[in-house]
Amino acid sequence: MTTAVRPRPVLCVTEHEHRSRQIADDVRRGRFTVAGETRTLGTDPDWRSRDLPRDEEWRIEWVKFGWGLDLAHAGHQQPWEELTASWIRRCEPDEDAPEVTARRILNWIYAWQRFDVADAHAGRLRASLADQVEHVRANLAPARNHRTLELYALFVAGLAFPELGTLDFATAELDRNLATDFRPDGVHVEASTHYHAIALRSFVGARENARRHGIDLPAGFDERVARACRFLAHCTRPDGTIAALSDADTGDYRPLLALAGEPEATGHASFPDGGYHVQRGGSRFLVFDCGPLGEGGHGHYDLLSFEAHAGGRPLVLDPGRGSYSEAPPNLRRWFRGTRAHNTVCVDGLDQTPYTRGRPLGPVAQGRFLGRESAPGLDVICGEATSPAYEVVHRRRISFVDDAHWIIDDELEGGREHEYDLRFHLPPGPREPRTLAIEGADAVAVERGWIAPRYGELLDAPVVSAVARGRRARFRTVLTP
Repeated sequence: MTTAVRPRPVLCVTEHEHRSRQIADDVRRGRFTVAGETRTLGTDPDWRSRDLPRDEEWRIEWVKFGWGLDLAHAGHQQPWEELTASWIRRCEPDEDAPEVTARRILNWIYAWQRFDVADAHAGRLRASLADQVEHVRANLAPARNHRTLELYALFVAGLAFPELGTLDFATAELDRNLATDFRPDGVHVEASTHYHAIALRSFVGARENARRHGIDLPAGFDERVARACRFLAHCTRPDGTIAALSDADTGDYRPLLALAGEPEATGHASFPDGGYHVQRGGSRFLVFDCGPLGEGGHGHYDLLSFEAHAGGRPLVLDPGRGSYSEAPPNLRRWFRGTRAHNTVCVDGLDQTPYTRGRPLGPVAQGRFLGRESAPGLDVICGEATSPAYEVVHRRRISFVDDAHWIIDDELEGGREHEYDLRFHLPPGPREPRTLAIEGADAVAVERGWIAPRYGELLDAPVVSAVARGRRARFRTVLTP
């Protein structure tokens, strides 16, 4: 006998990301691969086990049940029921932080609607979801992407189970977050391309689910979503993935942009409030960072850094977020620090003094100095100052004939400094390319990493060009 207790249909905006038969088959055997590490834990695991990876992000991602969507896609209902029943039996509804609980709520609803769950377990699921929804609503984050995710979970739960009574509240508060969390040019206030896309996904999902269920959204909602979509389209590389700026993974958000009705980006673009500037011509693409560190704790110390691509291949990359773990060798510090970006590091210091999360004092400041365009030439200029040293750094990037770039760096201080111009090259075999640097006393190649996804660290070379003195002038020609 099947149950009448089941969620009303809702659109899952992440369904296309969870179609792995390998993941589903592994989970069916109690084997979980999360954040680059694999653990065999069984189908009735100890959800609080001390034997989990020491990076706390592993457990956070694990208990969100994203792999449950892979089980649903593969039609593996029994292991999904066993694992959800295990969590309900072993854990309290307020076991996790609200943003983690919110993702689990979404993933349970998305998977459940794919299965025909019998009465007994459906009743347990419905009761647990109600308790988890109450935990989220009572402990909403005050602002930004965590609050957006939590509100979207309340929105979807209210659509799936109207009797929960969360729909009207979530709709009004999502609109409020949309108004406060994106700058006038459409860039999310956390200044991370990844978290911009994750937050935007909730708003696009809310808009489409509202359309399907005949719900009117507040005036101005569509316009703000469109501005945020425009930025996401322009920070999309020629290969379809996003530039991994600040705490970011790469990812392909073209399905999200298609759902939103946003066309493919063409030409140059500037986003002056967020501080990102894009040069694009043919298969050439560059994005330049000259903006604020970003609210919250996701900003990297990367003023005047850039990424460049040509012919569908990366030339110079931002390494991404890599890890949040400060366990030795403290990869969090490496990926966040200035040395992990395509800019100039002064005296080995970070532009902003390091903290794992939100800054504790003054931060580096960027100032956009202007843009000039003419046939065959686009020039963007910016300036960076730091509370850690008295040097002023100015960078000019010239995109010539839609073919190559000239990067001019000028640095000047009141005393002698070491200036380290750094370029992070992609992993893998070296492609034929020219990276010609003038103005350095010495040039070396160091070991670094590129992290396409959290926990996936790929060895990659770093070019380091060093000059010493009161001032330095570098000229780099980047010719694909």
